[in-house]
Formats: sequence, structure tokens, C-alpha cells
Amino acid sequence: MEKDIRKRTFQFAIKVLRYVDSIEKKGIHWSLYDQLLRSGTSIGANVHEAQGGSSRKDFIRFYEIALKSCNETIYWLSLLSEGLAECTDELMKLRKDSIEIGNMLGAAILSLKGIRSTPR
Repeated sequence: MEKDIRKRTFQFAIKVLRYVDSIEKKGIHWSLYDQLLRSGTSIGANVHEAQGGSSRKDFIRFYEIALKSCNETIYWLSLLSEGLAECTDELMKLRKDSIEIGNMLGAAILSLKGIRSTPR
């Protein structure tokens, strides 16, 4: 699981980088894409940083920060697709990926805390 989430978040960051790089950014769009870039790449950075944690509590905290970044990423993707009507297949795929990563992080956090998650 741990190796999968590291690989998955790294690949997601690359997708976000490529997506933002491919978009013509003008006016208000630039600040939204900048926020997406920051939060989308922060997820994997925090998952990788967890590896250097000095304790289990530290490890969990980095996963929690990664989950918060993931939730922020979902917000920016939703805002771009719904608020600016820039709904593209690539944008929807990024949103789907970020939701899946968020679910993985949430499950990992619950497991690390010894809390059983119930299916939704």
C-alpha cells in the first residue's frame, strides 16, 4: 500500500504539471492554475516526506497534510470545471484520480490510527 500511494501521488503530480503547462493561462485563470499546481504537487511531497518522519505520529501527520492537499486539489479542479466551465476530459480524469488518492490516504490514516473504516 505504502509503495503504491507513493507511486500514485508522484504520477498524479506529473499529470498536474503537464496539464497546467499545457493550458493557456490568462487573467484570473493563472492564479487558479497556480493553486492547483501547488496543492496537486504537495500531495506526493507530503507522502514522500512521511518516510522521513521520526515517529508513527509524525508519519500520520504527513499523511493528514497530504489528505488536506488532496481535498484542496479537488476543490480547485471542481472550481475550474464548474466555475469557469473548463470541463475537459483531462480535467475530469484529474479530479477522479484525486478523489481516489484521497480515499487511499483516508483509509491509510484510519488504518494507521487503528480505526476501522466502514464502507460507504
